[in-house]
Amino acid sequence: MDRRGLAAAVHRASHLTGAFRLRSGRTATEYFDKYRFEADPAILRPVAEHAAALVPAGTEVLAGLELGGVPIATALGLVTGLPVAFVRKAAKPYGTQRLAEGAEIDGRQVLVVEDVVTTGGQVLLSTAELRQRGARVGHVLCVVDRGEGGAENLAGAGLTLTALFTADELVTGR
Repeated sequence: MDRRGLAAAVHRASHLTGAFRLRSGRTATEYFDKYRFEADPAILRPVAEHAAALVPAGTEVLAGLELGGVPIATALGLVTGLPVAFVRKAAKPYGTQRLAEGAEIDGRQVLVVEDVVTTGGQVLLSTAELRQRGARVGHVLCVVDRGEGGAENLAGAGLTLTALFTADELVTGR
């Protein structure tokens, strides 16, 4: 599937209109229901194939953020051969009590993988936690950048955001 066809497929599968409360607390009239494209292997595979070209050189671990980043990171790991860590919003209080399950992150170059970035709030929180645990994080890869300040907020924390698509690209099909 070419990039334009993939944008159209993601848009058809995930674009909703109405009133939606975002994580930031704001209300949006358009919403990208990430689970609709993440749950469809006919879309998820080409998303991973296109995103693989955006993985920075030197990346050692893909860190998928709970919940939407996990299927993206897993599919991306299958395409790139890179190991994957599954990052919780908070370390579990039992068992291993880990924040990141799966691949080891300590001392490794980690690419944070997210599905949709609006303001980058959860990415900032998770990245700070990963860094406290020894991960070297400088890049974030997402499928959709809503273009509402996320890139700028992440840059303030020393993170470069790369998006497969902007929300505008999905709407216009370019």
